Amino acid sequence: MRRRPGIPASPLPQRDGIDAVRLRLPPDGPWPTAGAYLLERYGRAVGPERVADMLQAGVFVTTDGPLTADTPYRPGGYVWFHRDLEPETPVPFAVDVLHRDERILVVDKPHFLSTTPRGRHVTETALARLRRDLGLPGLSPAHRLDRLTAGLVLFVVRPELRGAYQGLFERRAVRKEYEAIAGLDPQRPMPVTVRSRIVKERGELAAFEVPGEPNSESRIELAEHRDGLGRYRLHPHTGRTHQLRLHMASLGLPILGDPLYPQVLTEPAPDDFRRPLQLLGAVLEFTDPVSKEPLHFESRRTLAAWTSPETWGNPHGSLVC
Repeated sequence: MRRRPGIPASPLPQRDGIDAVRLRLPPDGPWPTAGAYLLERYGRAVGPERVADMLQAGVFVTTDGPLTADTPYRPGGYVWFHRDLEPETPVPFAVDVLHRDERILVVDKPHFLSTTPRGRHVTETALARLRRDLGLPGLSPAHRLDRLTAGLVLFVVRPELRGAYQGLFERRAVRKEYEAIAGLDPQRPMPVTVRSRIVKERGELAAFEVPGEPNSESRIELAEHRDGLGRYRLHPHTGRTHQLRLHMASLGLPILGDPLYPQVLTEPAPDDFRRPLQLLGAVLEFTDPVSKEPLHFESRRTLAAWTSPETWGNPHGSLVC
């Protein structure tokens, strides 16, 4: 990840594709030693004994070397350490690389794999896997897909170029097309454009729509249908959290396999991969901000509820993500 000016480089290498935590000591305070501050900050969370053990083992590091319990407190100084990580359930699907050059990496992400570390999903993420497996410690995402959504994700290989590629998404200069499988309503006119105001509160699983000026827009088209199901093409004009899932649910067409919309259901067990959300990031198209070359990428994945409905959600069927 690119550092802000004035911040020294981490003295600790990545571990399993995960950066060390960087902590800045407060500019003033009553702590005689750095260890006293760390004990106050982390003692309640992990226990004072664990903090003491970490200090003794040299887990906390500055640019001058490991901290000890007696290291004097240096206001404004930086400290790095690797967190203790909980065991994670392996996601048994590969991240497929579609394109790689000296600037960018485009991958086809499977369902159930987070794009970046968040919450209880840290090492089992696309970013950590790719950094580790491809030997690209500076890799960073230009955008994100939900953990439950499969499809195309653009990563930036060189940290100094991250802003250029992130800016494409911020300026809505990327054409994104999704595919979804949902029920069919013959009375629902298609195509349709949905606009609403979406709010996502920190700590809550689901986002929700509220009255007010719209901050999200999606165009939804019915590509084909059979046996009471529709295969839809979704074109988001904006990029709010869970936007497409909410907009489909608001039409009375919740995407198959969605545990949150139209209502929050019991979250599946971490090792339950039987009913992947039937939403796929199918197309990314943009002009490369560095080379000025027009680029077009298409996912090679398919949605099982459409291509093999007899196995989707079947506990005895094969896993396809």
